[in-house]
Amino acid sequence: MVTPTRIFIEGGGDDNDSLKTECRRAFTKLLEKAGFQGRMPRPVACGGRRNAYDQFCTAIRAGEDRALLLVDAESPVEQEDPWRHVAGRPGDGWSQPAGATADHLHLMVQCMEAWFLADRRALGEFFGQGFNANALPPSTCIQEEVDKPDLYDKLKQATRKTKTKGTYGKGKHAFKLLATLDPNLVRRASPWAERFFATLDRWMR
Repeated sequence: MVTPTRIFIEGGGDDNDSLKTECRRAFTKLLEKAGFQGRMPRPVACGGRRNAYDQFCTAIRAGEDRALLLVDAESPVEQEDPWRHVAGRPGDGWSQPAGATADHLHLMVQCMEAWFLADRRALGEFFGQGFNANALPPSTCIQEEVDKPDLYDKLKQATRKTKTKGTYGKGKHAFKLLATLDPNLVRRASPWAERFFATLDRWMR
């Protein structure tokens, strides 16, 4: 029997089991909508990015050659090889483990919230009355170039007057919102997201 692909995901907080469960469920829902029913990979919510990297390396060393690592880029990505990005990024300095290729590492550029910009209808429906879409980066923007702190600030501006959900908070809203996204819109808007889903599609056949 072929071992199901595991995706080691940055998200959920290091000491918050309930948030990790929510992260895992959200990615499961997103993958189901992306057409992976019956051939589902296993999302693993790892908390912090370093923990995600360490768990991924352990899996690769154990011979799990179809494990994937999915983390925020945290900053602009200036090269095609994601391992060069995390090797050179201050705070990471990660080495590419033996047996891993570029296909094993995937980046949410520059953070997971960038995916939300691809499905603004889902954003509006999730936050409801008081949501101000005009506060978001323009729909013509290249979402992968949106600065992470600027994106967080604009999400807070867009949601600060909402009646039921309140101002955007990562722990409070991120994974609930992720589960509502249309993955096809995310794929069309982000070459890095397309790369992630296409790799999964190829590996899970």
